[in-house]
Amino acid sequence: MKYPLSPDVKPEFCTTGSFMRLPSTRENAKLAVVGMPFDTAASFRVGARFAPQAVRQASMTLFPYHPIHKVFPFDECNAIDIGDVSVIPHNIHRSYELIEKAMSDLMKNGIIPIGIGGDHSVTLANLRAAAKIHGPVALLHFDSHTDTWDTYYEEKYWHGSPFIRAYEEGLLQTDKVFQIGIRGTLNHPGDLDSSTELGYNVITTPELKKRGIEDVVKEVKKTIGDTPCFLTFDIDFVDPSCAPGTGTLEVGGLNSFETLEMIRSLQGFNFIGFDLVEVLPPYDPTQITSLLAATIIHDFASLVALQLKEEEEQEKENSAEKSL
Repeated sequence: MKYPLSPDVKPEFCTTGSFMRLPSTRENAKLAVVGMPFDTAASFRVGARFAPQAVRQASMTLFPYHPIHKVFPFDECNAIDIGDVSVIPHNIHRSYELIEKAMSDLMKNGIIPIGIGGDHSVTLANLRAAAKIHGPVALLHFDSHTDTWDTYYEEKYWHGSPFIRAYEEGLLQTDKVFQIGIRGTLNHPGDLDSSTELGYNVITTPELKKRGIEDVVKEVKKTIGDTPCFLTFDIDFVDPSCAPGTGTLEVGGLNSFETLEMIRSLQGFNFIGFDLVEVLPPYDPTQITSLLAATIIHDFASLVALQLKEEEEQEKENSAEKSL
């Protein structure tokens, strides 16, 4: 049977519970969807624990072919959905261990994971897994917040601190970290300095709009090169008019079309993992946030399909050169 099953083969409401009805196992899998339903490190609204199932449900309306990149990403990557990590809702450190193991098991077997959170604290576990396999990695971080705040009520592990903790643990190549889409009010005038002082590159939404997507992506590509790169996407990168179902809303973001244009421009990177976080279904009554999240994951998968094709072509060229 060919996967994923499209809505013209089986009705959208007939779900198996997986992303686009993907199987849980498959020969030669190169891509895996995995749920990370942990949300008790959130500082305001909670409910992201229900995001993996909501995003999977929204994915039922998607068709398998990507018309921009001209790929069948999930089929070409032999994609699977391994279900959710059995997190411990009241224990962030045990949850980190479980998420890290699930992600590193995939990575060490040559499978690129796409994680569905969960609040943004889960990304620290994903970066631990990535660094265990690849060493310190580059990071593309799409968000309205930098998440480099040290503590909250004297707690060091919460959804506002994963990227300062990642710095402390040596998980990142700091000069190859880009935080894109940052905006909103601040507690203090120097709040953004908490990222730049770590060596991170911060690109605010006003700067992104002024410079344009093409110019920003050109800078990012030049800096990151072929370094193994993890991409984390907080849905509040998007303006709340297009993605209202999230925990900490910030007005003035990109709309859904601009967001997809941004993601679709990210060809040519050496992606080793992705996650998408902070979708809150209880605040998404029309499911537009979950649908956008599912579409973005479809785009992540398409980037992986293009990446694998490029690697195959490079291998063929290398083999041809050796045979001469």
